[in-house]
Amino acid sequence: IVSDSYYGGYLLTDYLISMGHRRIGFMGNVTETSSIHDRFMGYIKALMEHGIPYRKDWTLADREPNGPLITDLVFPPDMPTAFVCNCDFIASLVIKSLTERDYRVPEDVSVVGFDNFLYPSSLTDVPITTYEVDMKEMAKGAINTIIKKINKEPYKKKIHIVEGHLIEKDSVKERKIKE
Repeated sequence: IVSDSYYGGYLLTDYLISMGHRRIGFMGNVTETSSIHDRFMGYIKALMEHGIPYRKDWTLADREPNGPLITDLVFPPDMPTAFVCNCDFIASLVIKSLTERDYRVPEDVSVVGFDNFLYPSSLTDVPITTYEVDMKEMAKGAINTIIKKINKEPYKKKIHIVEGHLIEKDSVKERKIKE
């Protein structure tokens, strides 16, 4: 039972595009996990649908390969106006790193996350626009499967994908001037 990472990545990117952004980066090691890869592919699909070229230099690492998170994030000299982050925790690190470099979020750079998971407020003062994972539905599906196993009832092994939804908060600003 998994969240719909592909659609979530797509929806977040499409939302940024609807807010006037055309220079959108992705923060996350694309091959690190299947969920990050799926979120990235949704990001790519949204760019393609809107005729926005993919820029490899705007896909940024958030961790060492098979290792720890990168605490000193590196941004490109040609800065995007928005970032799709693979999770809310990374989004909070991006906001913190941007702020330390005198960028204002969302005035200069918009940031979106994934999960709608609350982190300590010490990480960022900016509430993060995100794709909320439907944890209740995921838990319900897991419990139903476990009950069937316990009762030795027949069930079909499958991957159950649970859709979430966009939660608009304060980390995105509409760009009036189209890029």
